[in-house]
Amino acid sequence: MEIITAVRDMQSKAKQLRREGKSIVVVPTMGFLHEGHLSLIEVARTIADVVVTTLFVNPTQFGPDEDFERYPRDQKRDEQLAEHAGTDILFAPDTKEMYPPGHRTVVVTEGISTVLEGKFRPMHFRGVTTVVAKLFHIVKPHHAVFGQKDAQQVAVIRRMIEDLNMDVGLIIAPILREDDGLAMSSRNVYLDPAERKNATALYRTLLSVKEFVGRGERDVSVLRREMTALLNEAGHSGIDYVTFVDKETFEEVSRLEGPEVVALLAVRFGKTRLIDNMIIPVTPETP
Repeated sequence: MEIITAVRDMQSKAKQLRREGKSIVVVPTMGFLHEGHLSLIEVARTIADVVVTTLFVNPTQFGPDEDFERYPRDQKRDEQLAEHAGTDILFAPDTKEMYPPGHRTVVVTEGISTVLEGKFRPMHFRGVTTVVAKLFHIVKPHHAVFGQKDAQQVAVIRRMIEDLNMDVGLIIAPILREDDGLAMSSRNVYLDPAERKNATALYRTLLSVKEFVGRGERDVSVLRREMTALLNEAGHSGIDYVTFVDKETFEEVSRLEGPEVVALLAVRFGKTRLIDNMIIPVTPETP
């Protein structure tokens, strides 16, 4: 595995690979890799000649009161895991390399980036779209792999790709979960044992609402009450949102219509904020 830290070196390498007729796939990460990240790399390995995994904790997607400084980091461990999973090139720039003095340009996807996560983390998606756009220009990938766990992020990036006519194919990999259902996340390390146990309520709640929908419930207000009641039994420290959105537009809905909707949760356990989601099939209502 080759490790590249300079933007110009990565650009030169990408140009060389393209001249050679090689296809490139990028897997953007903020490091502290877990099995969820590794599953993205494994998916990438099946769709292109060269897998580039990026390792960059992006400061512009963290708010002033968020956990940028304490976000877990272990680059040596990440290097070993990334290589074992099938990475050909690890692009690991530092902050000054990605945002040199004088950097003033940002990428904003309006509308979709201001609701839900965008409401609770106002600068978050501006940071995400800016850094992903930069990574696309640096790595020059034919494809990019992201995980379904960050469902709104996927929707925002898809919108950016379409609106800016970026020639990058977006591949969405399914959520990878622990044995007890908790979605894998680098932030899970912040949970103490009691919080970690309580956090499994996220997946149980999503499974329960899927059953409610399967039995015919379509009223989102009813479903939201059921979900909130289940979460309240789990000892959380706050619910930011419990909602349903159209899979394609990501607009919130008040009544479920087919063929699919996305159920979304953002819940705090102690000081740790976790998100989760599930794509739920919705069969047509019987007349």
